[in-house]
Amino acid sequence: MLHQQNYFMRAETLARLIGVAILIFVLIIVATSASYVVEPGFRGVEVTLGKVSPIFKGEGFGWKTPFITRIIPVTIRQQTRDLTADCYSSDLQQVKTELRVLYRVPEASIVQIYQGYAGDPFDSLIAPRVQEALKEVTAMQSAELIVKNRELIKNNTLKSVKEKIGNLLFVEDVVIQNIDLSHELETAIEAKMVQEQEAAKAKFTQVKAQIEADTVVIKAKGDAESIKIRGEALKLTPAFIDLQIVEKWDGRAPLYVGGGSGGGVNMLLPAVDLQKSHVPVTTKP
Repeated sequence: MLHQQNYFMRAETLARLIGVAILIFVLIIVATSASYVVEPGFRGVEVTLGKVSPIFKGEGFGWKTPFITRIIPVTIRQQTRDLTADCYSSDLQQVKTELRVLYRVPEASIVQIYQGYAGDPFDSLIAPRVQEALKEVTAMQSAELIVKNRELIKNNTLKSVKEKIGNLLFVEDVVIQNIDLSHELETAIEAKMVQEQEAAKAKFTQVKAQIEADTVVIKAKGDAESIKIRGEALKLTPAFIDLQIVEKWDGRAPLYVGGGSGGGVNMLLPAVDLQKSHVPVTTKP
């Protein structure tokens, strides 16, 4: 009898322990289901029995209705995706372009993006708009200008994409990584660029030669004018040359002084000899 009572007591204790363990397990599941954590760089979209709340959840810890409510994370970080586009230039040349698109989802559009595009709008919204905008821009330029004016093509494409998408998404940048043309067209463009460079070099050489020739003419005119002025000065003042010789005399070399209107030339002794002999310097008429 006593053995039977001990058996029932042990069974009851074991049942209680099992019940407590089950209760703790259920409480853990309920607590886990009733809470959520939104990681940094994400926002949470609250969905209750298929109905989306218009207010998103910020990052961090929070509580929700257990079992019937889900918190779907949607990133607001800048994302980068590659894209290719086949376009035609204004001269009907095929242009294959490789792009890199930088975009992000603003907080105000979190719920709308999740409802309309399952949280990732690139394939269904961004890519078609970028391809459409790029085709419109390249259709207005020749293939040669598309290669030369990559920055202009990029800026016009980015502007058009922003206008098409509006404030629903922020397209930060569109980077043109590569532009592929047909081999024949690339060869023709390279040959044309070489010819343009050679023509520019020839024009530069021609302009340089013209400038040098003009410089020589200007210098010759200046020398002729200088000689003319000196000749007129000598004609008007015959003693002018005597004055220049005296001004340039260094006191050591013999000094030759013109004889004035008589045309004769007299030579004076060097200044050193004159000082030693104390002979005065004179000029004869």
